[in-house]
Amino acid sequence: MPGPRQGRGPGGNGEKPKDRKKVLKRLWTYLYKYKFLLIIATLLSVSSNLLNLVGPKLSGEAIDAIGIAVGGVNFPRVYFYCILMIIFYILSSLLSYILTRVMIKLSQKITYQMRKDIFNKLVTLPVSFFDSHQTGDIVSRISYDVDTVNASLSNDLIHIVTSVFTVAGSFIMMLVISPRLILVFALTIPMALLFTKYMVKKVRPMFHKRSRCYGELNGFVEEMISGQKAIKSYGCEQVMSERFDVKNEETSEAAYQAEYYSSKVGPNVNFVNNLSLALISVFGALMYVFNAITPGDLSAFVLYSRRFSGPINEMANIISEIQSACAAAERIFMLIDTPCESLDDSDAVVLEKALGNIDIEHVKFGYTKDKTVIKDFCLKADKGQLVAIVGHTGAGKTTVINLLMRFYDPDSGEIKIDGINHRKITRASLRKAFAMVLQDTWLFEGTIFDNIAYGKKDASLDDVKRVCGAAKISSYIESLSDGYYTVLNENGINISQGQKQLLTIARAMLLDSSMLILDEATSNVDTSTEMQIQAAMRELMKDKTCFVIAHRLSTIQNADIILVMENGDIVEQGTHRELLNKNGVYSKLYYAQFQ
Repeated sequence: MPGPRQGRGPGGNGEKPKDRKKVLKRLWTYLYKYKFLLIIATLLSVSSNLLNLVGPKLSGEAIDAIGIAVGGVNFPRVYFYCILMIIFYILSSLLSYILTRVMIKLSQKITYQMRKDIFNKLVTLPVSFFDSHQTGDIVSRISYDVDTVNASLSNDLIHIVTSVFTVAGSFIMMLVISPRLILVFALTIPMALLFTKYMVKKVRPMFHKRSRCYGELNGFVEEMISGQKAIKSYGCEQVMSERFDVKNEETSEAAYQAEYYSSKVGPNVNFVNNLSLALISVFGALMYVFNAITPGDLSAFVLYSRRFSGPINEMANIISEIQSACAAAERIFMLIDTPCESLDDSDAVVLEKALGNIDIEHVKFGYTKDKTVIKDFCLKADKGQLVAIVGHTGAGKTTVINLLMRFYDPDSGEIKIDGINHRKITRASLRKAFAMVLQDTWLFEGTIFDNIAYGKKDASLDDVKRVCGAAKISSYIESLSDGYYTVLNENGINISQGQKQLLTIARAMLLDSSMLILDEATSNVDTSTEMQIQAAMRELMKDKTCFVIAHRLSTIQNADIILVMENGDIVEQGTHRELLNKNGVYSKLYYAQFQ
């Protein structure tokens, strides 16, 4: 029984406070890993901006060389400065192009590492995490959120880096030309900064909400795609379309609000920058009248003021992308920071070769603290026994399997494998001691041989053929054009659900394990084939302890022990014949299936 959903991941009601500084610090750790590229990018940015910043000064010198007041035009001097301007601007553009290529390469490396970190984290997370988070939301983080960060790193970071040098260089040049005219920015810059700070604070949660809504929408779509047969069978296409419309509307509204408010920043900051240009023109003209500045210096100052305010305007225009990237990065880091499975105890031992003796003593467990699923479970299964677990849906059958595999740990009580508390056994060796076949089949894209030999890398073709023969799937495989080397994928061969189930059963047969778990493993197989498989597995798995969860009671009549569960407790146990003679719960379940 999977644990109950507690929301949809970090985007649910339990969102943590947003910390932009912490997110940027984490992003810096990724940048620092590629400091060589970062240094090259910095040098290119500095060089490109220095060459670009010389242009306005040269333009001013060329204007002064025209000689507006007296003396006529000094053409050689004008040509000289114009040629220098062209050379400097060409070199600046070339370095800027190289910088763009370097930043794209840097962002690709960072997003590659980020995706790798996310996936490496996913494979270490406990099963409880996947029971309580939507698949679509998780996929959204490794795809959409990482792509958002990538776009920001490859584009916005270039603007940020170049803007810093452009603003600083322009300010220095304006200070050299006319310190008095700089006083104009004492009025306009605080106005722009205060407005931008206000809008950043307002817009940031909107972008976080937008990312969360995208994750929820992806999760809903993923569920609908996987459940298409059920939706069509019940004629609920219109219902699901209406539910999608609600979620789509919520996502669209969240995206609109984020983009709408962030779009206000650019025009307002641009207005402030234009105001500063108007003031510079007015006061500069007055200074020229009183011979406090030359026409060339005034022209250069105006150009530098545009370069000074331009990056500030650009920063305001890309504020939405920056906020979106921060929100996406925060969701990524929240996933990466999710606690992994608890470490094995320091004195935990490796289960080299399990015998298969299992003792479960007074185990109590609940997926949440307020709801107990297993109340007082006791079981003793000796080596080689076949233990069947039956009961109504929700009785706790699958929960027992989750506890045996240590997907969850009991709240109290003990589970012993060969007399050793399973908390004192390393998880890897414990799980390797079990072979497991679930009702939901899982086959990856690859050949049939690879899928069956998945858990045993040294398996030979003869080994695979042997277990496929026992699982009654060999004739089907050999009828395929490529036989055991036929590639399985979603768009490949037409393989039925029952055939997939037989392949997973063959995979479990191949493992050199001491214990086997079958959770409704033959639910997709016809009764005749199921009985043949049971007999084959019984022969192949001698001296191995088997746990079988089954609803079709006809398939477990030969079990050594049958446990009947209700509400987390074992209400009856014994052999098939013993339980029928009791005329209790098992008897009612059994005869109800054959009436």
